[in-house]
Amino acid sequence: MKITNDPVVRIKDIALKAGVSVGTVDRVLHNRGNVSVKKHDKVMKALQEMHYEPNLMARALVSSKKHIIAALVPDAHVDSYWLEPQQGIAKAAKDLKQYGIRVTEYIFDPSDKQSFIDNANALTKNKPDGILVSPIFYHESLAFFEKWKKMNIPFVLFNTQIAEYDPLSYIGQDSYQSGLLAGKLIHYGQHKPCTVLIAHIDEDISNSAHLQKKEKGFRNYFFQNNLDGQFNIISVQLNRANTAAFIKPLDEIIEDHPDLASIFVTTCKAYEVAKYLEQRHIEHPSVIGYDLIPPNLYFLEKGRISFLINQNARAQGYWGIYQLTEHLVFKRKVEEIKYLPLDIVTKENINYFIDKDKPAVLGLP
Repeated sequence: MKITNDPVVRIKDIALKAGVSVGTVDRVLHNRGNVSVKKHDKVMKALQEMHYEPNLMARALVSSKKHIIAALVPDAHVDSYWLEPQQGIAKAAKDLKQYGIRVTEYIFDPSDKQSFIDNANALTKNKPDGILVSPIFYHESLAFFEKWKKMNIPFVLFNTQIAEYDPLSYIGQDSYQSGLLAGKLIHYGQHKPCTVLIAHIDEDISNSAHLQKKEKGFRNYFFQNNLDGQFNIISVQLNRANTAAFIKPLDEIIEDHPDLASIFVTTCKAYEVAKYLEQRHIEHPSVIGYDLIPPNLYFLEKGRISFLINQNARAQGYWGIYQLTEHLVFKRKVEEIKYLPLDIVTKENINYFIDKDKPAVLGLP
């Protein structure tokens, strides 16, 4: 490894090379005017030849400007998955406070479209400098994207990717690829024709772009590998608001499909299916789901859940604020898409993922 130590280019050095005063260089660097075209050109030429880069970090530290970032996120009290993104946002707000970053959270009920609309309206009215949002309600989000674009407010999406509205950046997993991965995990564990269930829990699949992509990726794995004839793939939407309505469809599926071998839960609620199977004393279907929330970890350790795909939820929140800071404060171009790793978690490697002191696991800088 070659290590180089480039000398720091001082304003005094630039002035000497350009044959002008230090004050002239300072006026050019800060666009203060009162510089002749000839001297301006000399300074610009010297800057280029000396590979001068302004110390943006130092400039940001001394700046008194505050940048207000609005974070529009689901309520963790309704769905515990959202606790980790909120923790990531809080960590980023603390780390980046020295650069004038201030984060205001707008918390909406992830089961209530109107709650999303009301909070998005309140956020828009306050005209923040940047917005971080999880657009879990696809159709309702689009109108706000249009408004924010017209208002020239940069917005970053996390958890759900909607590329066609040109956000500043997307942070999260590739939902389609995660569906492919789930399909591969199930295929490796099955060597004879069987039925596989895709379970969407507490979600309106028609208004959830990320779940549609997961299901498409899952189905395409079997199609691309010419396995359609061996695996009968069915899907169901389940809602926990009514216990009977949640249990009855599962009872019917179990009865109608005695060859049911695996259940792919597209949300963080794999534990609900694992709990159902345990209460029914049903051993055979393996369960694959998402996210390292406590109830999922409990059933993973018991062997009721075979695999969890870790979506790095805390890192999503952190990187969302970080990307906006790069854009607003340091004027740097940020990645349009920042996909986070597709971690496969089992009871054998679980301890490597639940240690919160390991930044490499969290995907944090």
